[in-house]
Amino acid sequence: MAMYQYKGRDRAGSLVTGNVEALSADAVATELFGRAVTPIEIREIKISRNAANDKSGGAEKPQPRKLAQPSAAKQFNTFLFAKKIDINELIIFSRQMYSLTKAGLPLDRALAGLQASMKNPRFKSILADVSKSLENGMNLSSSLGRHPKLFSPLFLSLVNVGESTGQLDLAFREVSKYLELEKKTKKQVKSATRYPTFVMATIAVALGVITYFVIPAFSETFERLGAELPLETRILIGVSDFVVAYWYLIIGSIVGTLLALRNWVNSEVGRHTWDQIKMRIPLIGGVFERIALGRFARTFGMVMAAGVPIVQGLAVVAGAVGNKYIGNRVLKMRDSISRGESLYNTAVQSNMFSPLVLQMIAVGEESGTIDELMAEVADFYETETEYDLKKLGDAIEPILIMFIAGIVLVLALGVFLPIWDLNSAIR
Repeated sequence: MAMYQYKGRDRAGSLVTGNVEALSADAVATELFGRAVTPIEIREIKISRNAANDKSGGAEKPQPRKLAQPSAAKQFNTFLFAKKIDINELIIFSRQMYSLTKAGLPLDRALAGLQASMKNPRFKSILADVSKSLENGMNLSSSLGRHPKLFSPLFLSLVNVGESTGQLDLAFREVSKYLELEKKTKKQVKSATRYPTFVMATIAVALGVITYFVIPAFSETFERLGAELPLETRILIGVSDFVVAYWYLIIGSIVGTLLALRNWVNSEVGRHTWDQIKMRIPLIGGVFERIALGRFARTFGMVMAAGVPIVQGLAVVAGAVGNKYIGNRVLKMRDSISRGESLYNTAVQSNMFSPLVLQMIAVGEESGTIDELMAEVADFYETETEYDLKKLGDAIEPILIMFIAGIVLVLALGVFLPIWDLNSAIR
C-alpha cells in the first residue's frame, strides 16, 4: 500500500487536507466520497528510507510539479486567433465533468484530462487557470467564477451547491440539461427569423442598387426628352439624387445610429427599457416574454431542487432569465419574500404569470413540490414558445409579400409610368 496526500471540500465547503494509506488514488477518492468529502487533489507521497524505518512514519512533502509558462507571444496569439467558446463546448464540458466526478475522479485529475483533450486554445487556458486556482486552495465554483463571461451565475450557483452537498456530479448534470435547452431555444429563434432576415436584406440591397444606379439612368433619359414627369417620378428622382450626392453621410448616420443604439442597450437603463419594449413588439413580443418566463421557471425549479434558499435562488434566477425587465421583477419578488410574504402572493403582484401558472405555484408551495411544478411550468412555456415560433414564419410571410408588392408598385408608378407615356413625350 502507498501513502497519499489529499485536498478536498466537506459539506460546508471548508478545505480538508490529510494523508491516507490506500492501494490507489481511486481507492482514496472512494473513501473520501464515503466521508462526504469532494476530492480536489490526490497525490502519492514517497516515504524516505529513514522515515520508513522510523516508527513515526514521517513522510516527505510532495514537491508540486512546475508548469511551463507560455511565452507572451504565444499567449497573445491564443487570445487573438482562438475561436470563441460556444455553447456546444460548454455542454460537452459539463457532460464530461458529470461523468468524471460520478466516477470518483479527483477534480485536479479530471480538469487535467479535459485540458489535455480540449481543442479550443482559449478554453484550454481557462481550464489551466481553474486548475491553478484549485491548487491555491480555492473551491471549484470560485475558480470558475474568475471567468464570468463564460460561466453564468446559474452555472456557478449550481456548482457551489453541488460542492456544499457532496453532489457535484448531479450539479453538472443539471447544468448540461439547462445548456441543452438554451441551445434548442436559440436554434428555434434563429430558424424562425432566418427567412425574414434574408428577405429584408435582399430588399435593402435591391433598393440600394435601383436608387443609386437605375433611377439616375432613367432621370437622364427623361431630362433629354424634356417631358413633364409625374409626381411619383419626381419624388423618386429627388430621393435618388440625394442618395447619390450624400451617400457617405447616409452610411455614416446609419453606422453611428447602430453604434449609439448598441451602447445604449448595453447600459443598465437601456437594457431594462429595451427588454421591456421588445416584449411589446407585434407578432414577436409574446415569444420573447414566454422565452424569458420559461427560463425563469426552469432555473427556479433547478435551484430549488438543488436546495438553494428561496431568497438566494431568486437572486440567481434574476440574472439567468436573459431579460433585465423580468429580472428586476424577480428581484422585487425576492424582496417581498424576504419581508415574509408567500411565493404565491408575490407571483400575483408581479403580473407575469397566467392564472394556470399561478395555481400551480400555489399548489407547489403548499405541498412542498415547488421544484417539480416549476419544471412543469417550464415545459408549458417551452411548448408555447415552440408553437409560436412555428407560427411566426406563417404570420410574417404575407406581411413581407405585401411590403414587396408596395415597393414594386411605387417603382412601377415612378419609373415605368413615364415610359408608357414616352410617345407623347417625344411629340
